Amino acid sequence: MQVPLRAARLLTRHVVRPVLGTRLAPARQRQVIDTLMRFPLLPTGTTTVRTTLGGVPADRIETAASNPDHALLYLHGGAYVVGSPTTHRAAAAHLADATGAVAHVLDYRLAPEHPYPAAVDDALAAYCALLERGLPSERVVVAGDSAGGGLALALALRARSVGVPLPAALGLISPWVDARLDGLAEHIDDPLLTRDWLELGARSYAGRHREHPEVSPLLADPADLAALPALFVQAASDELFVDDVERFVAAARAAGAEVTYHRLEGHWHVTHLYAGMVREATEVVRELGGWLRSALP
Repeated sequence: MQVPLRAARLLTRHVVRPVLGTRLAPARQRQVIDTLMRFPLLPTGTTTVRTTLGGVPADRIETAASNPDHALLYLHGGAYVVGSPTTHRAAAAHLADATGAVAHVLDYRLAPEHPYPAAVDDALAAYCALLERGLPSERVVVAGDSAGGGLALALALRARSVGVPLPAALGLISPWVDARLDGLAEHIDDPLLTRDWLELGARSYAGRHREHPEVSPLLADPADLAALPALFVQAASDELFVDDVERFVAAARAAGAEVTYHRLEGHWHVTHLYAGMVREATEVVRELGGWLRSALP
């Protein structure tokens, strides 16, 4: 059964958005969101196993199309304060299926209990663990949405700085690229995001580090942007992040990075979470997965 995109928008606005704000503590937000997203529609034959990667909890998701020699490290969104492999299981499973890879959905540490750089440390540990298992970096792709998209960029910046080989490509879904929140498209009626909730996330995670490139990749040095792997970036027409994402795309291209960008008209922030349930969400996940597949040998 497929849900119309319009119905999913109403569900997001009236059920999900009220949970994400300042009324509930982050720990309670996590509980509620996990419950709401507990029943995903996954590709036929999907298996999920709870495991660890570099000492970090993770879900290993494999579909009938997954090649065990290809890995997708998926970093979930949630303003660094909520989100889990449970909330993002549908998006990650459909992306793994389209990419033809085994997905590893990282359960990295969240703020405010674990502020920056905990999430980046966890992402690097997990990525290095994949390499230590014998996977060459050209057989690993990294994807993430929202805060997870920013974290994917932070992982690449950190890996370069410590001399770890970079992944084959990065897939970025509405990445959070500027924790200063100065460039939000507040003229847009985003059915999910609010400034107050993003401020909670930025304050809880970044603290005084809002201008650090690992927190705000938009502010990274052009030489570091030029060294990034090939990027596929999606942003929605109806989301607060769209202007910042397009600024980042322009900056990365100006620095010399290889960037493919698609603005998703009629979508809002990370509609990908409805993959398997909403046709349009499944389509944009498969678009990203097809591009990531082409980046793998």
